[in-house]
Amino acid sequence: MLKTRNFSQISAVLAAGAAIMTPASAQPGDPTEGGQGGKIVKVTTLAKDGPGSLAAALAMKGKRIIVFEVGGAIDLGMSSLKIDQPYVTIAGQTAPSPGITLMRGGIDVTTHDVKISHLRVMTGDAGQEKMSGWEADAFSTAAAHDVVIENNTFMWAVDENMSASGPRFGGGDTVAEWRKATSHNIVFRLNFAAEGLADSSHPKGEHSKGSLIHDNATGIVFDRNIWAHNVERSPLVKGGAQVLMVNNFIYDPALRAVHYNLMDLEWTDHQHVAGEITAVGNVMRGGNSTAEDLPFLMLGGVGDLKYYGRDNIAVDRHGEKLPMFGTYGQTSAKLIEEAEPLASLSGYDLMPSKEVETYVLRNAGARPWDRSDEEIRVLFYIAEGRGHTIDSQEEVGGYPSFPETRAKFDASKWDLKSMTPLSGVYPGQKVEAQEALSTRDKAMRATAK
Repeated sequence: MLKTRNFSQISAVLAAGAAIMTPASAQPGDPTEGGQGGKIVKVTTLAKDGPGSLAAALAMKGKRIIVFEVGGAIDLGMSSLKIDQPYVTIAGQTAPSPGITLMRGGIDVTTHDVKISHLRVMTGDAGQEKMSGWEADAFSTAAAHDVVIENNTFMWAVDENMSASGPRFGGGDTVAEWRKATSHNIVFRLNFAAEGLADSSHPKGEHSKGSLIHDNATGIVFDRNIWAHNVERSPLVKGGAQVLMVNNFIYDPALRAVHYNLMDLEWTDHQHVAGEITAVGNVMRGGNSTAEDLPFLMLGGVGDLKYYGRDNIAVDRHGEKLPMFGTYGQTSAKLIEEAEPLASLSGYDLMPSKEVETYVLRNAGARPWDRSDEEIRVLFYIAEGRGHTIDSQEEVGGYPSFPETRAKFDASKWDLKSMTPLSGVYPGQKVEAQEALSTRDKAMRATAK
């Protein structure tokens, strides 16, 4: 039980030198290798489009691995980066420090065979008025398939931080056709989805959301991710969707953590399809924003959910146990607990839930060896039981400023299959502790004997 957890011990792990490196090669259940084996395409400018830009590299056809000879921020100017050409790998780990951060926008994937690693997306409200209509996701798929999203940071989304979506009843009249026409076979691994904006520019009002898995999406995997300071949807699984959750960590959900909802208003006369969630070794820890007695999993709407759970933990901010199940609304939905996993666990190196928090705080997110100040702040808030949901990035210092940096990419120094450096040292890898220090703290550390 987390009641006796040691906050200082976890903070020390966060502040340790180089982070544990995580493999970039194919993992169990990965549906794609992206652009592996394709041509190397170099990004040489931080412009949002035009020659040498990330957008131009994504618009190319054929197998390709996108690498970076520039580091810094790409200002999307309230647009989303579109990925509609398949067989592509984006290797953000190749950028010189401080890496690549997309601001004032997000990423939309509408194709197949895509792999994205080590990017930061800091959407923010872009100065828009509350409920003015801008509703950007930090990351989303729309009717995409065979996608791996690994070691990225998604912050300050106005809609969801990371999601899989598409048409609800596309492709025909059968369940199999619906599922083929929407997003399927999407893996989210070791990502950090934090501080979705609550009372911001979304036209529906409050919209601090972690992840939405849309109706009939299947083959969706959440493996060792962090959701932090989102009001709800960590994740929300919609009608008929099928999700595997393994060793994830949810911190400070305000009103709902994991929830399932097949809405009659959306399904109308279509035959209801039971959803499926397999959840193993996950941890939910309440924070300053979390409602009293919030369950790990809540059921709403009118559709049944088949559920297999094992070794999941839910505690409040004091370490006291929280309920595993609950409902919202006058639901007729039934929770059907299964004796065996509904999704294959073959090949997963499952951690006991008591080890999850320490592991993901050190390893999840973009470039764990080269964190931004914003990531360090939130990770330490999590470790220390601090922080809360926010309405605007301005509450926590606003959009960061990154220097533009340059370094040539030398393919001979990289394993192009795993996209890891042959030296074992990543660009910008820190040896010293990565922690937030005040001016006084820095002076005291420098003079301490």
